Amino acid sequence: MTDTSTPPAPPPMLVMPFPKAAIYVFASLLIGIAQGLGMSFFSSNLSQVQGEFSATQQEALWLVAAYLAPAALTVALVKIRTQFGLRLFAQVALACFVAAALLNLAALDLESGVVVRFLSGMAAAPISTLAFLYMLEPFSPPYKLSVGLSLTLMGTSLGAPLSRVLAPHLLDLGGWHQVTVLELALALIAAALVHLLPLTPVPREKVIQRWDFVSFPLIFVGMGSLAVALTVGRSYWWFDRWWLGVMMAGAVAALILAGLIELNRKTPLIDIRWIVSPAILQFAGALLIFRIVLAEQTSGAPGLFQTLGLQNAQMQGMFWMILGMTVLGGIVSAAVLKPGREHAIHAVALMLIIAGALMDSNSTSLTRPPQMMVSQAMIAFASALFLPAAMAAGLIVAFRKGPLYILSFIIVFLLTQRIGGALGSALFQTVLQFRQNAHTTRLHEGLGQSDPLVIQRLQTYAGAYTGTTADVAARQAQAVTTLGQTVQREATVLAYNDIFFMIACVATGALAVLLVHWALILRSARIAAGTPANG
Repeated sequence: MTDTSTPPAPPPMLVMPFPKAAIYVFASLLIGIAQGLGMSFFSSNLSQVQGEFSATQQEALWLVAAYLAPAALTVALVKIRTQFGLRLFAQVALACFVAAALLNLAALDLESGVVVRFLSGMAAAPISTLAFLYMLEPFSPPYKLSVGLSLTLMGTSLGAPLSRVLAPHLLDLGGWHQVTVLELALALIAAALVHLLPLTPVPREKVIQRWDFVSFPLIFVGMGSLAVALTVGRSYWWFDRWWLGVMMAGAVAALILAGLIELNRKTPLIDIRWIVSPAILQFAGALLIFRIVLAEQTSGAPGLFQTLGLQNAQMQGMFWMILGMTVLGGIVSAAVLKPGREHAIHAVALMLIIAGALMDSNSTSLTRPPQMMVSQAMIAFASALFLPAAMAAGLIVAFRKGPLYILSFIIVFLLTQRIGGALGSALFQTVLQFRQNAHTTRLHEGLGQSDPLVIQRLQTYAGAYTGTTADVAARQAQAVTTLGQTVQREATVLAYNDIFFMIACVATGALAVLLVHWALILRSARIAAGTPANG
C-alpha cells in the first residue's frame, strides 16, 4: 500500500501577528543600538572627546576603562531576574539606563566623567540581555536560535560603526553633551517600549544564596580589574607602572579565590568543572580568537588612518559600508544558520577575514578609506556571520545541561567578548608598538648623512620653508625634523601592515584547526553509522 500521508507542515516562524512581531524586533534593535552606542562613543572618538574633559589621551582612556569595569554585573543580574521577575527586571533596568544617561549631562570634568561612565557601565549591563529577550519573544522555538539570535547580535554590533558615523556630526553640533542627549533620547524611547511591550513571564524562583554574596564581589573585582588593566596598560606601558602589576595580580587572585569557592558549593554560581570541559574550552577559544582577529577592524584600519591624519569625518564612506555589511551579514546568518552548519559558517567567516587582512597588509602612506572598502566590508560581513553561529552552538550545549548552566555560559561569553575585546586591542597596540620601534630603527639606519637621496630630500624640505624662515640653519633644522616625522609615519604604516599580516596568519591557523576538527567529527559520525572512515 502506498503511503499517501504528507509530512507535517513546518512550524510558523512567528508566534504573534506580523505587525506586533515587527514592533518587538524594532524594540530589540533600538535597545541593542542604544547599548552599543553608549559603549562605543568614547572608544571610537577618544581624540575628539578628550578636549571636552581637558584631558590627555592617556587620561581619557580612563573613561573607556570605567565603562568596561562593571562588566561582571551581568552575572548577578541573571539571578536577580530569575528571583524578582522579568517584568520588574526590565523596568528597573531601563529606569537605571535613563538615569545614567541623565547623569552624563552633569559630567563636566575628568573625575566626574569617570564616575559617571562607571555608573553608565553598570546601568548598561542588563540592556544587552533585554535586547536578546525582546528579539526572541516573537519567534517560535525552532527560529529563536537562528533568526532571533542572528538579528539580536546584528543589532548589538551596529553601535560601533554607528558611533563613528554619528559622532562627528553630534560633536560639531554641541560637543560631548550632544552625544549624551542622543543616548538619553534612545534610552527614553527604549523605556517606553519596554513599558508597553510585555515579555512572556517566567516562573520566579529563589536562586540567590548566601555564598553568592561572597563569590560575586570576587568575580566583579577580578573581571573589573582585568578590564581596566587591559584598557590602560599599553598607554602607561606594562612595565612602567607598578600599580598595573598589582591590578593584574589582584584580578587573577580574586578570580582564583572565587573559583575555589565555586568548586566546593553544591549549587555554584558558576560551574567551573563544566566551563573547563573540552566542549566549552573549544567554544571559548573560538570566541577569543575571533575577538582578537576582529581587532583588525576596531583598532586596525581606523588607527592606521588616524596615523595618516584622518578623522572619523573623513572615513564616513568606509563606516557606512561596514554598517551595511553588518546588517547584510546578520540577515544572511538568519537565513542559513541551522544546527550542524556552524563549522561551515565559521570556515567561510575565517576565509573572509584572512582575505581582508591580507589585502590590508599591503597599505602605504597613500592608502585612503576607498582603497579599504572591499576588505573592511568582507571583515564586517564575516563578523556578523561568525558570532551567531558560535553563540548558538554554545547555547545548545548549555540548554542540554539544564537552566542552571545558562549562567555559566553567560560567564564564558562575557569573558570572551568584553575581556577578549580588551585583550585583542591591548595585544594589537602592544605588538604595533614593538614593530613600529623596529621599523623606525631600521629606517634610520638606512638614512646616511652622505646619501645623495637623503641630501636631496633635506634640500627639498628646507626649500619649502624659504618663504617663512630666512635663517638657513633654522630651515635645515626644520627639514631634519620633517624627515624624522616622515620616517616615523612610514614606520607606523609598516607596523600596521605587519599586524594585518599577523592577524591573517592567526585566522589561517584557526581555520586549519577548525577544518581538522570538522574532519574528525565527520569521521566519527561515519564510524558510528557503520560506514568505513575512508568510504
